[in-house]
Amino acid sequence: MIAYMEGLSLTEADNLKKTISKLFRQTCIVQMRYDPVTLVPRDNPDYEICVRHKGFIEDYLSVLGCELVHDPQEHIFRLKGEGVEAEKISLTTTIIILLARIIYRDKILGEGLEATVTNLEEIRTYGKNTNLLNRKLTVAEWREALYLMSKHQMIELPGAVRDVEDQTPIYLYSTINLYVTASDMNALIEEYKEEAANETIEEDIYPDGDQ
Repeated sequence: MIAYMEGLSLTEADNLKKTISKLFRQTCIVQMRYDPVTLVPRDNPDYEICVRHKGFIEDYLSVLGCELVHDPQEHIFRLKGEGVEAEKISLTTTIIILLARIIYRDKILGEGLEATVTNLEEIRTYGKNTNLLNRKLTVAEWREALYLMSKHQMIELPGAVRDVEDQTPIYLYSTINLYVTASDMNALIEEYKEEAANETIEEDIYPDGDQ
């Protein structure tokens, strides 16, 4: 591995190190990113690094108990294995992600591919209209959600999360690339089954409607 790195230029070796670090920080590395100022799609240099050095990255990650996975249909590289960081998403952040997807759907259906831009004011309006956000969120809650969504490439921001204001444009990516373990998914299914069963019991307390 050392010999491989020494055979690269200083710039290429540095970019390779940064790309490997991003594989651990992000859910995945996508092929196309959007320029945060012009919102014009462009090739992602990190994706190209993964393509050029795929064999080396696979060998490096295997030592850490991880595996590099390439999905050619979705055009992404991602990690899996015991060494991959697990992240918990709060209920508030989950709701904001859901609202962003609703906005994306409405804009695609109504205004076409060039209209997938939103802002905090619009997200709050959607939250109020859908009754998904019925309270005023703190600055910390907004920043937590925006940071996570930016980190996992659900959105693109023109600057730092702390600088986002009501009218700051927020570009919405077309897909959400989050990977959930089978055990977590099964736990969620069981939780929803219990909730549904409890709701059914409550509805059947007075089956005749006259008691």
